[in-house]
Amino acid sequence: MTILLTGATGKVGRRVAARLDDLRVPFRPASRTSATPFDWTDETSWPAALDGVRSAFVVPYDAAPVTRPFVDVAIKSGVERIVLLSGRGVDVPDYLPPHLMEGNAHIDGEAALRPAAVEWTILRPGWFAQNFSEGFFRDSVLAGELRLPAGDGAASYVDADDIAAVAVAALTEDRHVGQTYELSGPRAVTMAEAAAEIAAASGRDVRYTHVDHDDLVRELVNDGWPAADADEYVSLIGPIRRGIDAHLSDGVERALGRPPRDFRDVVREAAAAGAWS
Repeated sequence: MTILLTGATGKVGRRVAARLDDLRVPFRPASRTSATPFDWTDETSWPAALDGVRSAFVVPYDAAPVTRPFVDVAIKSGVERIVLLSGRGVDVPDYLPPHLMEGNAHIDGEAALRPAAVEWTILRPGWFAQNFSEGFFRDSVLAGELRLPAGDGAASYVDADDIAAVAVAALTEDRHVGQTYELSGPRAVTMAEAAAEIAAASGRDVRYTHVDHDDLVRELVNDGWPAADADEYVSLIGPIRRGIDAHLSDGVERALGRPPRDFRDVVREAAAAGAWS
């Protein structure tokens, strides 16, 4: 009954691990440094990691399209259920520029999983609320200014704990098989509103400043970023500016029977835990 857990140290993966621990469900973390080493770039490491595994939580490897061959190896190893962490926008034309591997990895992963001879569930979360406290935007919050090309666009930020709760339900309950869950928070929040709520919760001076795409790329390159990395990072903000990420989804409620947590509650919890101290 062991569950293979890829991405076990990431925002969602470590929350999935904690919930499985609480439920006393056995799982195997999968990484290059785990007890049974697993490396997305080394297919020879996959069979040992999959040995004895019934279910797998798959966080795709963004740098190469390896989900498809992994699914094939997993099925041959006897895996019966796969829960895939995909992303919002997979079925939205031009959501991201076609050269961004992150979007391509999700598209290819879903295409590989849906016809596969395995029980599957696909999770499509929007922007994580924790991006402001654990990554992406945390340094900007600490600096007091979110400088981004988001305009007045909003995003329905989803709590990473909600994503993990849906993942664990899909891994341990049969009623989620064949479901695609679009996951969002209960309301859309602009960058200016996000900055204001973080400031109110943390007591820090935080503001939002719109910066055009090309101008921000130049700023990041001047700060030492490789040009390709800077363009990729800034391009990820494009859907927010264009209003594509503002819509609300019902996946959390469908899967868990309760509403998703609000951005304000996530921010207050992060502030209380010292995320910006």
